[in-house]
Amino acid sequence: MNRLKTYLLLAALTSLLLIAGQAMGGRSGLMLALVFAVVMNVGSYWFSDSIVLRMHNAQEIGPADSPEIYAMIQRLAQRAKIPMPRVYIIPDDSPNAFATGRSPAKGAVAMTEGILRVLNMDELEGVIAHELGHIAHRDTLIMTVSATIAGALSSLGNMAMWGAMFGGRSHDDEEGGHPVAMLVSAIVAPFAAMLIQMAISRSREFLADEAAAEYSGKPLALASALQKIEAWSHQIPMETGSPATAHMYISNPFSGGMANLFSTHPPTAERIARLEQIGRRA
Repeated sequence: MNRLKTYLLLAALTSLLLIAGQAMGGRSGLMLALVFAVVMNVGSYWFSDSIVLRMHNAQEIGPADSPEIYAMIQRLAQRAKIPMPRVYIIPDDSPNAFATGRSPAKGAVAMTEGILRVLNMDELEGVIAHELGHIAHRDTLIMTVSATIAGALSSLGNMAMWGAMFGGRSHDDEEGGHPVAMLVSAIVAPFAAMLIQMAISRSREFLADEAAAEYSGKPLALASALQKIEAWSHQIPMETGSPATAHMYISNPFSGGMANLFSTHPPTAERIARLEQIGRRA
């Protein structure tokens, strides 16, 4: 059901982009939305992993740099039946981790220096297993696509806002582009896109937690890790990255205040309860 929900939400997000494009500019707006989506998705497909790793100043490590961690990731990757991902360390004291890459063959796992200090090896294994679950399920590509479409909607919304304020109604395209429709679309579409993107992200987090329990065999260790990460994240805010990349992390590092109302992740307490239930069944 979670997978079906994800595909339906992606379809809804794409439809929203096309509808917003037409509402903002008729046939020409629809074509602009299509071109926008294609260009941004192609770019994100090929370059998103290198961009996000560079954004976090992540440094790649090999087996000689951290033999125990590298061997643990190799073991988990074999259980997940995916190629060994590239491994990166992020110079940030806030404990967190994420996965990226357009396919399992191009997968990468990045973890902060903070998470290596806060978690024990069992807890770290649960976190890495969660990230490998994202790679195995191709969530990294799904989330890149959803973030890209949401970004396209925001850009179209900004264009429509300025168009409604200064451009008025198009004389050569009478079936769209009315200032009122443009203004409503500019406000509603990006907000709706954000809600859909959050729903997609939350569904994938639950699936990755289940995969982590299967790969590591330690659901309670992951539950303990999530509890620690959330607690420490409030004490040590993340300095790298940005809220636009929040959906990539195992726990939202930019939460707090109003951000909790629009979180890309399910409540940590709910995730822990599910993992404890899996532990009782094991």
